[in-house]
Amino acid sequence: MNLYAESSAVSAWLLKESAEASIYPLLASADMVVSSDLTLVECDRTIWRAVAIGRASEDAATEFRRRLAYFTAPWTFLRLSQDVVERARQPFPSDPIRALDALHVASALTVRTTLPDIAMLSLDERVRRVARSLGLAVLPSLP
Repeated sequence: MNLYAESSAVSAWLLKESAEASIYPLLASADMVVSSDLTLVECDRTIWRAVAIGRASEDAATEFRRRLAYFTAPWTFLRLSQDVVERARQPFPSDPIRALDALHVASALTVRTTLPDIAMLSLDERVRRVARSLGLAVLPSLP
């Protein structure tokens, strides 16, 4: 199984949120995990925000960053190419979708050209809805 790891899923796993238990086994068992540089930016911003609002200590933030670097080291990261940006600027079935989410979906579609069995790993319902409407498998299975 090949996964495109979108920020909502990675952040939940990273910060050990309630959905984290369903994310890690999928990441650990994937043949290949692909994501966007955008995911790293969003995860780092999530960590900074957690410290700023008192949800995490500086020590916890350091551990989150270490975890992120360690576990994502073998992943493949896509740059925000002109093709991805152009696709994200176009309408999607099941719009509306936010700009950063559109960039993730466009990135997954780009990956699908070389990995047709790529599945979208996301907890964001808008991303999940649009990905499904474009024929992508969506994980994890949610009630």
